[in-house]
This record gives sequence, C-alpha cells and structure tokens, in this order.
Amino acid sequence: MIELSNISKIFDTGFNQVNALLDIDIKIDQGEFVAIKGPSGSGKSTMMNIIGLLDRPTTGKYYLGKNDVSTLNDNKRSLIRRNIFGFVFQNYNLIPRLSAVRQVEMPLIYRKDKDKRKKSILALSKLGLAERIFHSPVKLSGGEQQRVSIARALVGEPKVILADEPTGALDSKTGEEIIQIFKSLSDDGITVIMITHDNSVARKAERIIEMKDGMVIESNV
Repeated sequence: MIELSNISKIFDTGFNQVNALLDIDIKIDQGEFVAIKGPSGSGKSTMMNIIGLLDRPTTGKYYLGKNDVSTLNDNKRSLIRRNIFGFVFQNYNLIPRLSAVRQVEMPLIYRKDKDKRKKSILALSKLGLAERIFHSPVKLSGGEQQRVSIARALVGEPKVILADEPTGALDSKTGEEIIQIFKSLSDDGITVIMITHDNSVARKAERIIEMKDGMVIESNV
C-alpha cells in the first residue's frame, strides 16, 4: 500500500541545511496498525507529512499503491489526500463555535456531498457520540473531542488514518479507548499510522518503526 524508497528531506534554514530524513526505506501494508516512534526531532512528524502528501521529499520515491506520488502536482496531491487519507491530531483541531456534527461535516462540504448530515451523524454514533452531536467543543471532554476528530477523519471513508500523538493530551484510560478505536479500524482494513514518543502507546500497535536523527533504526514485524 505505502512504500518509501530512499526518501530524504532537507530543510534549508538560510544559514545551514537540516537533514530531517535520511534514506528512509519502509513498507506499510493495507490494514496494518503501525506506530512511528521517536523523540522530538527524530523526523517522525516529517515522515507523516510526506506520507500524507502534506510535504514533498527532497529525494527518493513515494509509492502509494503502485503509483509514484512523490512528483505529482498540487492539484493531484490534494485530490489523493482528500480521498485516501484521514488526519487525527493531538490538539483535535476543532473549530470552537461549531457543533460536533458540523465539525464532522466539514470534509463533506468540500466534496459537496448531499448526505453530509446523515453520514456525519452515523460516524459520530459509531464512536459513541450519538447524544453529543450538537455539543460544541467546550461542552465535550478531551476524549469526546478526540472522538469527534476521529469521526471527522473517518466520514470520508479513507483508506489510511494518520494520527499525530493522538493520545498525548488524554489521560491513560481515555488514551486506551482511543487506541482500541484504532485497532478496530485496522481490523476493518483501514491502515492506521500513529506518531508517538510514548513507548507504552507504541507497543499497542502491530508494528513499531523506531526513528532517531532522521533515520529508521528499527522496524519490527
């Protein structure tokens, strides 16, 4: 499903060059639940941004399916990103004034989906939020807000979920509930790639890709 071949990413600060990624070679199959683990500055977020087509590699090839997507133009990258990926973030990225159901509808509004309300309510209900759909973020707990963000990521029926420190702002019990959601999604055939610095969280995934100084230092199977 996903293959990075000799991927490097170099940032030019104007004073020097920073090697964020160095010759990365990884493969991730459809339906895998993978944790990319490493300390701050290890390159894990840069890798997620490249996988999610939010950034481009400096060198190397990125294959999504059998297609090299590393050199596509912005319009094609945007189309693939919208149809293939769902994003979940540590700080939820919810709009304060919008209800839960409106938050989840946002991706479908851009698609001009006529069934956006029905699909959004269904996505929230599947995550146990049927009674909270008209609540704004301030009226939701941290765990509920993260469930809203997961529903928003899922409503477009993505093939890949990219989660950046999804349990970082949650207590351990609520974090475990979020991990169980990801495991269930993986069981349903959705690829889940989770960025984390927490060993206990990473161990909940099927496979750990460990990074340090822009390099993969271990990838267990």
